[in-house]
Amino acid sequence: MLQCWRWFGPEDSVSLTDVRQAGAVGVVSALHNVPVGEVWAVDAIRAHKTLIESGGNEAHELRFRVVESVPVHESIKTGGPERDRYIEVFATTLRNIAACGISTVCYNFMPILDWSRTDLGYRYRDGSRALRFEWIACVTFDVHILGRPRAAEDYDEETVRTAADLFQSMSDHNRAELTSTILAGLPGADRSYDLAGFKARVQEYRDVDADTLRDNLVYFQKAITPVADEAGIRLAIHPDDPPFSILGIPRVVCTKSDLQALFEENESRANGLTLCVGSFGSRPDNDVVDIVRSFADRVHFIHLRNVRNEDDRTFHESDHLDGDVDMFAVVKGIVEEEERRRTEGRPDAVIPMRPDHGHQMLDDLKKKTRPGYSAIGRLRGLAELRGLELGVRRSLNFQS
Repeated sequence: MLQCWRWFGPEDSVSLTDVRQAGAVGVVSALHNVPVGEVWAVDAIRAHKTLIESGGNEAHELRFRVVESVPVHESIKTGGPERDRYIEVFATTLRNIAACGISTVCYNFMPILDWSRTDLGYRYRDGSRALRFEWIACVTFDVHILGRPRAAEDYDEETVRTAADLFQSMSDHNRAELTSTILAGLPGADRSYDLAGFKARVQEYRDVDADTLRDNLVYFQKAITPVADEAGIRLAIHPDDPPFSILGIPRVVCTKSDLQALFEENESRANGLTLCVGSFGSRPDNDVVDIVRSFADRVHFIHLRNVRNEDDRTFHESDHLDGDVDMFAVVKGIVEEEERRRTEGRPDAVIPMRPDHGHQMLDDLKKKTRPGYSAIGRLRGLAELRGLELGVRRSLNFQS
């Protein structure tokens, strides 16, 4: 695997020097300052690429390998009247990315929010801080804080009662903190919603069910895949996180059957997957190892992290090698796929990977860091995953 690191730009508390010292050779980044729905200009992409790559040295240079992410405008997801205009903006951005020599683009189709959590500082058993999603806290926000119309009808009676009890027990500070956490928005964009703005966004989806959202995703993929094919771009859709509907809003990239349906609709190899182990693993009925084996040929980018599921919709992020997902089997499946591609002479035989998220730990506990993106936790994760890959390759007698 090509060892990469997500970098949020010059304002990131983790510098490019830190990234090099972590042992990464590839950088995953984006133009987070460009508003959603506007074209990424060639000059801006090149400037960002130069910034990443000019700081290296002869022994260990960094390369801008993966764009994560190009945001998909909400009009595309809802099937609004301007969706074709925004699809063309997305297509133009893809062409511009290709013109700058970058061939892998991650994106997602999650309505309104990117990945969502209810606790950004969950105390892990070793004293580090992790990310957690608690279903009852999410329901409490939906019914009692957001006040989505008829929200309680979406849940069973026991869940509604438990959420009411939790709401009554919360202080004003607790309620404000939960609101801030859920409305944090896109983790790479330094922006979030206020409660009124978010409620208005949610209302835009009142007539969008899962079938409609899936149809809109297929429409989008069929429009942009020919552009990607022509430009030499490998598109990698990120699964939904968490992988089930929340706040009354559908999510449709959650399971093996969801992926199968998408890939049957569009068989182009450019229409691929970001294999986010933690996202798929946050749903106990997902067999992540089976997903790896079933869609290995479609994997263009990999996020490796692990989770502990507390029940079917509550989970926290564990250490990279210590969770409910069999990381050895996952990495073994990836290594075997890379070897298969190598024997076929494919140019994508080495798949870019990054350690996804990481606990806030050691000296980083004293610093303000991006949730999930502190330096030391990801450094530990990358080191563990690097060692695991080496062990897998040696056990299979593959080149290391």
